Amino acid sequence: MTPDEIRRRLARDASPDWGHSDYDLTPEQRRGDRPLREAAVLVPIIDRPDGPTVLLTRRTAHLSSHAGQISFPGGRREERDPSPEATALRETEEEVGIDPSLVDVVGMLDIYTTVTNYAVTPVVGIVAPDFRPKPDPYEVAEVFETPLAFLLDSKNHHRHTGWFNGVPRKWWAMPYNDYYIWGATAGMLMNLHARLSA
Repeated sequence: MTPDEIRRRLARDASPDWGHSDYDLTPEQRRGDRPLREAAVLVPIIDRPDGPTVLLTRRTAHLSSHAGQISFPGGRREERDPSPEATALRETEEEVGIDPSLVDVVGMLDIYTTVTNYAVTPVVGIVAPDFRPKPDPYEVAEVFETPLAFLLDSKNHHRHTGWFNGVPRKWWAMPYNDYYIWGATAGMLMNLHARLSA
């Protein structure tokens, strides 16, 4: 799939039937009325000659939240951020050292609500292949790429069940080599799959 195809498909209106929260597989556990905090992540698609890949990070083990998990670069919106795109690009530069000038923003996915009370806007960007990651060692233990074709192949989309804070939960997972891509990251990738497959 070329960058132009990705741009065209993301330009279509989102379907109200597409999932966009940690509660998609457990609707009986819908969140209460606690206020949501705004955040944004970048879904960085690298335009590789052998096919596009998606850049992901593994968070460091000492962080107070989501330690060791696989995630997109991103974070909480700050007052100085004029838009979700600004938040995603700022956080990406801070976490993995990708200059915003190397990112061509091509669209956004559905806002994704997490069990930790964030409303996350996934911003999709095409990244020039000549970038050199410079991960922040405090937040990022590892930067790696996964083929976009693997992430879009429904054979690699698995439903898992477990416990979260004493409550049974179900979530999407896309295990790739030694990486367990799951939870909100996998949920956003499921939305990317729906948008690009439509």
